[in-house]
Amino acid sequence: MFQSFDSTADPSQAGPRLERLRALMAEAGLDGLLVPHSDEHQGEYLPPGAERLAWLTGFTGSAGAALILREKAVLFVDGRYTLQAGEQTDPALFDIESLVDNPPRDWVKANLSKGARVGFDPWLHTIGDTLGLRKALEKPGAEAVPLERNLVDAIWEDQPAPPAEPVRIHPLNYAGEAAADKLSRLAGKLAEDGVDHTVLTDPSSLAWAFNIRGSDVPHTPLALGFAILSAKDRPRLFMDPKKLSNETETYLRQLAELHVPSELETVLAELARDGAKIGLDNARAAEKLRLLVEESGGATVSFADPTALPRAMKNEAELKGARAAHLRDGAALARFLAWLDAQEPESLDEIAVVKHLEECRRRAGDEAQMPLRDISFDTISGAGPNGAIIHYRVTRKTNRKLAAGELLLVDSGGQYEDGTTDVTRTVALGQPTDEMRNRFTLVLKGVIALSMLRFPAGTRGVDIDAFARLALWNAGLDYGHGTGHGVGSYLSVHEGPQRIAKTGTEKLRTGMILSNEPGYYRAGHYGIRIENLIVVTPPEPVEGGEVDMHGFETLTLAPVDRRLIDPSLLTGEEREWLDAYHGRVLAEVGPLVDGETAAWLRLATAPL
Repeated sequence: MFQSFDSTADPSQAGPRLERLRALMAEAGLDGLLVPHSDEHQGEYLPPGAERLAWLTGFTGSAGAALILREKAVLFVDGRYTLQAGEQTDPALFDIESLVDNPPRDWVKANLSKGARVGFDPWLHTIGDTLGLRKALEKPGAEAVPLERNLVDAIWEDQPAPPAEPVRIHPLNYAGEAAADKLSRLAGKLAEDGVDHTVLTDPSSLAWAFNIRGSDVPHTPLALGFAILSAKDRPRLFMDPKKLSNETETYLRQLAELHVPSELETVLAELARDGAKIGLDNARAAEKLRLLVEESGGATVSFADPTALPRAMKNEAELKGARAAHLRDGAALARFLAWLDAQEPESLDEIAVVKHLEECRRRAGDEAQMPLRDISFDTISGAGPNGAIIHYRVTRKTNRKLAAGELLLVDSGGQYEDGTTDVTRTVALGQPTDEMRNRFTLVLKGVIALSMLRFPAGTRGVDIDAFARLALWNAGLDYGHGTGHGVGSYLSVHEGPQRIAKTGTEKLRTGMILSNEPGYYRAGHYGIRIENLIVVTPPEPVEGGEVDMHGFETLTLAPVDRRLIDPSLLTGEEREWLDAYHGRVLAEVGPLVDGETAAWLRLATAPL
């Protein structure tokens, strides 16, 4: 629980581990092996025993994949992790490629020769990913080979056991809808679409549908398991009974048939043999499930996880909880930022910053009798050049002292029972340069542009991503990550299907919570990111207009560093928005903090 500052991987062992892995590949007649950052649930955060990519390569980012060949190895990461991957892995062992611009399926198409056999664990790859891989391998005449055993597991002697943390019932006053009603609604969706059964593989889907939470993975309150939902039959839940108390078991038995996880394959095969139409989400379900159904004589159809959209569209109870969580979080952030401002930068390092921020969140939760359950992800505390590493994670090895004249980027969040938070603030340590103020203000203009935006029903994230980038683009600048991701309700801090990005094709709907986080990163010098969480508001008339328009409500309540703002770059409307936002922060957060912090907050939120 909470943040560890010890590295979870040992890159010095990558060489010997690759040798042993290649020996097993040779025995299996494989020319290549794919090692993704995933588990059988395709989750972002993995239990320790599923961190195969980190164990093998040393790279600890939350997205990536490795392709191990007989004579070389390639690590694929996205733009958030390019610098981190180079620092965490041995360049003599791993080439680094873009997971976005040259993903494994494109790389193998261009580089493998005829007859090459690439092995993969079908539990760790989705149906869609596997289909793309097979198509890519057709061009060189190579083959994708599903494996019965995971070869990394075969050489990982001290691999941690699967987690078995207690399952908790999520209270109705926070969930806003009884699990029985949700499950009935989902069964109706299956019947409407002509699907007999579907497999829920995402633990967030189980958590939402059954109103349960757990602690099986870091920072996200999930209980790992599977469920089979049916149009006519009772749901079936596959979960380790060691996780269930008498109370929780009784609660779940009222909703579903309970099975141990090892029974999933048997039950699914029986359903397939009976000729049922089984829906699988190509983007979430493991290829192993498709193989199992079809090898048992059944038929699969592409069927999106039916919980994804209703889970993303928060109800009134969930939105009430989100607002309350962000108000407490705002008090914690005010205390933290006031404390930080009072310190001599050289007296602190990145780890000290993380620890104090965690303590501020704990205190705010305790005061409100809403304990901080966990942080929502490992806090990014990047001083100076470390701030330019987009998803930097401080360890004892990388820990850097703060220094006057630099910037500090802090991206953090909390998990409370009534809501999940995620906020980034970039702070000047001493006097910032004119360049820093210019870049910061361009990023701020992007935040404000999205915050003020009105848009019609049917608008997608991809349609509005450019608004956050426009000021940067006009200056010949950009950032290498999406502008916004979905956020769960005491669930994953990165939740789909909604996102604001070049790949954000889902329509934005009322109640969806997203991040608004443009940035700028000057490698080797500093990073800038400003992040608020926003929620899509219902469509409303616009005075004199003809079409009702959605907008965004900002949930995050934390001051933006005025020392980094160049007011001459802001329009009058942008200044009005910022002054109004800061006025709201002072009015809502000020009464929750001590006198010293309140005095600091009045100065930090003063009109420009």
